[in-house]
Amino acid sequence: MPTPHISAHKEDIASTVLMPGDPLRAKFIAETFLKDVRLVNQVRNMFAYTGTYKGKKVTVMGSGMGMPSIGIYSYELYKFYDVKNIIRIGSCGAYDPNLKLFDVILVSKAYSESSFAKTMGVSNRHTLPASKTLNNKIKRAASKLEKHLNEGVIHSSDVFYRLNHEAYKDIFRKHQTIAVEMESFALFSNAKALNKKAACLLTVSDSLVNQEETTSEQREKAFTNMMEIALESI
Repeated sequence: MPTPHISAHKEDIASTVLMPGDPLRAKFIAETFLKDVRLVNQVRNMFAYTGTYKGKKVTVMGSGMGMPSIGIYSYELYKFYDVKNIIRIGSCGAYDPNLKLFDVILVSKAYSESSFAKTMGVSNRHTLPASKTLNNKIKRAASKLEKHLNEGVIHSSDVFYRLNHEAYKDIFRKHQTIAVEMESFALFSNAKALNKKAACLLTVSDSLVNQEETTSEQREKAFTNMMEIALESI
């Protein structure tokens, strides 16, 4: 049965969903890698596609930007569509000077100042882990494809534009967060709340250390290493 934000029928959504932030990245993944693809949601232009990858049914759906947005979509997928696994495949900004543009990160834990988990009633902690089961599958997939993964803790921030541009240095030092994005903490909170599995793969799109950055077109279409690892892991 459709929800206020997803028009797909229950059978239209696979048990594993790959979730980029950008709905146009979802479209690119579906058209590039999947067979027998169908558009199953376009409410608010938050595209969702279901098809097969090497014979395995999979859905790719955008989440939008920020914890409130992925919080809504991931909750509805878990709760009302019986989705078992969600793998976020997003972009991030590097805090660690050793990270380069296009490096792929497997998130072990997400740290956040956000009250999302507390408000959900699942945890008072500000650090939540990814699913070890999914992470192990992702690591095996990367090894099979001979693609390098950087694994570590990331910062899930509520704020994209900080007035204090140097604030990241204290967060990097205090919490050992190697990069920043804006969604994983909410995804991990919902997975914990509903006894589901969640993981997160990120591609470095910019660096707060040296101010390098990718283009919007590259963020949509050039993060193929991350996409292939996520697809192979299913």
